[in-house]
Amino acid sequence: MASHFRSKLLLLGLLALPFTAGSAAFAHGSHGGGGEALEAGEFDFTPIITIEGHGGFDINLDGEPKHYAIDGMFGGVFEWGLGNGGSFAIEAAVGPALVWGEAEHFYGKVHVHDHDDDHDDHDDHDDHDDHDDHDDHDDHDHDDHDHDDHDDHDDHDDHDDHDDHDDHDHDDHDHDDHDHDDHGHEHDTDFKRTDIRGFLQARYAPNDRLSIALSWNPYYVTQDQGEDIQGLKNELGAKVTWALGDGDVNFALGDGIEDLVNGVYLSVDHRQGWESDGMYVGNYTDPRVGLGFTFGGDEISLMIEAGPRFYVPGSYAGLDPRTDLAGEIELSVPIGDATLFLHWQQTYSWEDAPGWGEGWQHHVGTGVTFSF
Repeated sequence: MASHFRSKLLLLGLLALPFTAGSAAFAHGSHGGGGEALEAGEFDFTPIITIEGHGGFDINLDGEPKHYAIDGMFGGVFEWGLGNGGSFAIEAAVGPALVWGEAEHFYGKVHVHDHDDDHDDHDDHDDHDDHDDHDDHDDHDHDDHDHDDHDDHDDHDDHDDHDDHDDHDHDDHDHDDHDHDDHGHEHDTDFKRTDIRGFLQARYAPNDRLSIALSWNPYYVTQDQGEDIQGLKNELGAKVTWALGDGDVNFALGDGIEDLVNGVYLSVDHRQGWESDGMYVGNYTDPRVGLGFTFGGDEISLMIEAGPRFYVPGSYAGLDPRTDLAGEIELSVPIGDATLFLHWQQTYSWEDAPGWGEGWQHHVGTGVTFSF
């Protein structure tokens, strides 16, 4: 049972969404649950089903766009004991993602086309309309003075005013419709479609304090809608985690606040992302300090971690590299062969640039993982 519980904690990595940083519980491995390691040569396979509802809130972007989804992930963990508390594991899962609003995207993605369109419109208006207006004014000044004042007055009052008024009303409505089309994705959270997401990770832990993981997080967009383009999104990641203590902090067994040092760990996570049209979105590196411990009877696990995020945007954005702040809080509660979980990921940016603003982004999720 202990090995199964440890596998459950390891599988909390499946709870991490493919386009966000990895789960703290997974990163910490066996150091959060106090489970026994597999013996050298011992093999364990645990089938897993995870159902999660989650939402993303980009408060720092214009219009504060949001996305929501319900995921069903079906997979499992193959784990081999290496002795000395070490192990090697392969984890895989795939399943549908029901999407409301925008699909999930790699951190830092900006909608640069809005800025470009505004710039083009401005150039066209300044370079073309201004010259045309100037030329028309020069060409017709004398003709306008030759017109009869009475005719000018009648034409202006009876015809032009009504035409101008009609054109103005029509243009205003067209403008409103255009703005709605351009920015509808910012507030439209209606159900869109069902996408497919996956997770594949290989983790090597030579002992019970160090682990190295490589991951691939594919996400298939099933049709073009708004900002979403049909095709396969990709994220590649590499993560190293080192536990400073033995990781066995359980307040139910008499541990005190002073024992929390045993649950401290350090991690470095590097990720790169590509959109479904092949565009390189960028990469980020998260060095973090984390804390994991259990309480409330026996196996309730709480993980907290935070650190800087060194983000390098893709060339499409025309933005400079920057340093943001990122963190995550995750709570898991095992109930029989199921584990209930809740996680909250936060990032804060001090940068205020086209397509990207100063402020917070949040991602919250909750669900249940079943192991068999």
